[in-house]
Amino acid sequence: MVSTSFTPIASLVGGALIGLSAVLLMWANGRIAGVSGIAARLFPPYEDGEFAGRLALVAGLVAAPMLVLFVTGSLPAQTIAAGPAVLIVGGLLTGFGSVWGSGCTSGHGVCGLSRLSARSLVATITFMATGVATVFVMRHWT
Repeated sequence: MVSTSFTPIASLVGGALIGLSAVLLMWANGRIAGVSGIAARLFPPYEDGEFAGRLALVAGLVAAPMLVLFVTGSLPAQTIAAGPAVLIVGGLLTGFGSVWGSGCTSGHGVCGLSRLSARSLVATITFMATGVATVFVMRHWT
């Protein structure tokens, strides 16, 4: 069985920062902080005045590990027990699910649930149940 460290302070701070950023984006731009939608709108046919903001958000997501490396001197240890083929298929399925469900964990799980959206509740239950089932299958049937 895989053991995971209990990190309540880091989790609380991270969750608070995610919630704060979602509230600030809604307050400043009237937009929901759905990362999959923001990333998808970096590509044509979406051409509007918000490209720089979208690019900044995605660049921040990519740059965050480098900030951790700069501040702490090391990156957190990570183990991915899957080969490239599984990672590619998983990424494609995640992208498909995000498009099919009209959003991702940030859009539905953080922003949608806080707005008491029934659609987001169904989406969040669906992707959480799928995640639980996937972990169960991968740990017990492989």
